[in-house]
Amino acid sequence: MHFISDLISQLFEWIQSLGYFGIMIGLMIEVIPSEIVLAYGGYLVSQGHINYFGAVLFGTLGGVIAQIFVYWIGRYGGRPVLEKYGKYIFIKKKHIDHSEEWFNKYGTGVIFTARFIPIVRHAISVPAGISRMPLGKFTLLTTLAVIPWSALFVYLGYSLGDKWETIDEVAAQYTHELLLAAIAIIVIYFLFKWYKSKKKGSAV
Repeated sequence: MHFISDLISQLFEWIQSLGYFGIMIGLMIEVIPSEIVLAYGGYLVSQGHINYFGAVLFGTLGGVIAQIFVYWIGRYGGRPVLEKYGKYIFIKKKHIDHSEEWFNKYGTGVIFTARFIPIVRHAISVPAGISRMPLGKFTLLTTLAVIPWSALFVYLGYSLGDKWETIDEVAAQYTHELLLAAIAIIVIYFLFKWYKSKKKGSAV
């Protein structure tokens, strides 16, 4: 455990030395959960090493690129590859199972809302890739979801300052609100689809 702790400390030092690009690369390789990397980015903002908007921008870029990478694995490698190697990027079999269920049930629009929902948010890119969802649409929906996520955790890290490592405790209330908002969007989306299909059926 001491070795792992030292390794993580070195990674954070590396991120700090690279500034904005450190945040982006840290999110791209996903060795450390995105929430922690972004919170550390917020801490760097509080120390005056980087500015808030730059941290959010590069955090968004890193988060989107990471998901495009998972999308490509799903598209060109399929589920077997993710089941075998997904653990290295925090994706387990149960995550893939839930993500496929959500994707098949809610359609491509879930790419946005699922980013705020535990279990499925890390692996929702897998079924998108397997189903060959258009990359442009996937990237747009992913970006729209990653922006508020990055902005929130960079801000929380900034607010916490030296106590940024307690991000999990502080973020719980905010992620809960994001979850409720995501569920509300899904409900509205389904009501809209239901109304549209009903209107189309009555017109025939």
